[in-house]
Amino acid sequence: MGEIRGEVILPTQSLRNDLPFFTNVLGLRLDSIFPADDPAVAVLSGHGMRIRLEAGHAAAPGQLRILADEPDAIAGGKRFLTSPGGTKVAIGILNPPTVKPPTQHAFVVRRLADRAPWVIGRAGMHYRDLIPTRLGGSIIASHIRIPDGGPVPDMVHFHKVGFQLIFCYRGWVDVVYEDQGDPIRLTAGDCFIQPPEIRHRVLEASDGIEVIEIGVPAEHVTEIDHEMALPNARLRPDREWQGQRFVHNTCRGAEWRPFRQPGFQCRDTTINHNTRGVAGVEVIRRGQGEPSWTRHDCDILFGFVMAGKMTLEGNGEEPCLLSPGDAFVTPPGMASRWFDPSDDIEILEVSLPGSFTTEIDV
Repeated sequence: MGEIRGEVILPTQSLRNDLPFFTNVLGLRLDSIFPADDPAVAVLSGHGMRIRLEAGHAAAPGQLRILADEPDAIAGGKRFLTSPGGTKVAIGILNPPTVKPPTQHAFVVRRLADRAPWVIGRAGMHYRDLIPTRLGGSIIASHIRIPDGGPVPDMVHFHKVGFQLIFCYRGWVDVVYEDQGDPIRLTAGDCFIQPPEIRHRVLEASDGIEVIEIGVPAEHVTEIDHEMALPNARLRPDREWQGQRFVHNTCRGAEWRPFRQPGFQCRDTTINHNTRGVAGVEVIRRGQGEPSWTRHDCDILFGFVMAGKMTLEGNGEEPCLLSPGDAFVTPPGMASRWFDPSDDIEILEVSLPGSFTTEIDV
């Protein structure tokens, strides 16, 4: 197959005046123009695009969006322009910093028995929203499943996030990561921290694979990397992405210690340390003593019941019996208690930030 070339057509009502605008002001390159005696079409390229200006075209005026690391270097720092021929141009920042909206704190309970819909998302995966309000856009928590195992139709991609957790709830999944060597199998009880913008690809999953995915902020961009092939040859376990390291934490041989709440024990996943305090992730089980009423000052404190049962009590809220598949959020300053937990209770807890204070009511 020979060369293939694509163009976006932009109508113009003034080709003669548009040419200096697109070349001198926007910095595009003129590639062709015709006919010579009375030009009606000009083709220009640059900034990763190729456009075709056509005089007298019947379509409505077009729009261009140009993103740059230094947008002030284009068009004298102007952000919105209109060409003489009618094309509207918006100029912005190529990689704006990730901003987490202020958290809209709320007491949230999301029960599996409520039969919230599963939505078909990226790569054919099924998503169930665990925090419908998303606390004002500050966080998204998803219960994700792939009913039929096998190869996953995924591509090398990355996420523009501040924090992202993948915790394997059931089954197993193979994923390959940038600078982390060969594909890694994540099994039930294990988790990954995907630092901001680390390239990765999901390869294969078992039948009935289920994971819990946490992303901050709730709305973030996923980009495809068409250039990188994974696995790549490098193995750099100490590499950081925006101050965070990749984590593959396994439950095998984990050490258990007293939890911050009486009556429970927990195992740390090293995520607080490896994100420099951005977030913490712990798995909690029944321990010694009786549960107490507590309150915390954590901005976001999310829980997901993986096994067993307990009653979640919140000051001013109706007690709620929680079972596997249920999720909850307790806001800062609110007194709550994990009452009457079963001996096989197991809870995934995610906190942002990773370190915070808990007060025990006596």
